Amino acid sequence: MIDAVLAAPPRLGAVRVLAIDGPSGSGKSTLAGKVVADLAGRGIRVALVSTDEFATWDEPVSWWSRLETGVLEPLRAGRPGVYRRVDWSGGEPAPGEEVTIDVPGILVLEGVSSGRARMRSSLSSLIWLDGGSETERLDRATGRDGEESRTELRRWQRFERGWFAVDGTRAAADRVVTS
Repeated sequence: MIDAVLAAPPRLGAVRVLAIDGPSGSGKSTLAGKVVADLAGRGIRVALVSTDEFATWDEPVSWWSRLETGVLEPLRAGRPGVYRRVDWSGGEPAPGEEVTIDVPGILVLEGVSSGRARMRSSLSSLIWLDGGSETERLDRATGRDGEESRTELRRWQRFERGWFAVDGTRAAADRVVTS
């Protein structure tokens, strides 16, 4: 997987973008962390941006323009990107800290909708994680986010089922990882 992204051409200016997409609770964040550590261990300038730092229960994917204008367009032009992450520490989404992304050799873009059709021409590689059954993924996500999030996570799963069907993300992936 890492050798494949290193062999792929950069398509966001001089930056290679690896998108790790799939449904909630499938293991995207875990895989992204491993990939970032491996790349950094090889001495490659790598940055990680998670769609979780943009999305809210009521805005699961419509925040994309903030990522484009704040991060993707500047990186494409060879400039650092900046965005304000969503802060969930109070239980409700609120504007959080500002994050600066220096121009990396590889940007790992991780999370639901990171491999969306609108982004694919800028991707060097797209990985899809299935992550097991919807029930297994719901249990993992609830374990991560807390039992009080179960109702919202079920609603999220219904949304993403429709999103992925229309977007065709899994079918567009360079590699599919199943569990």
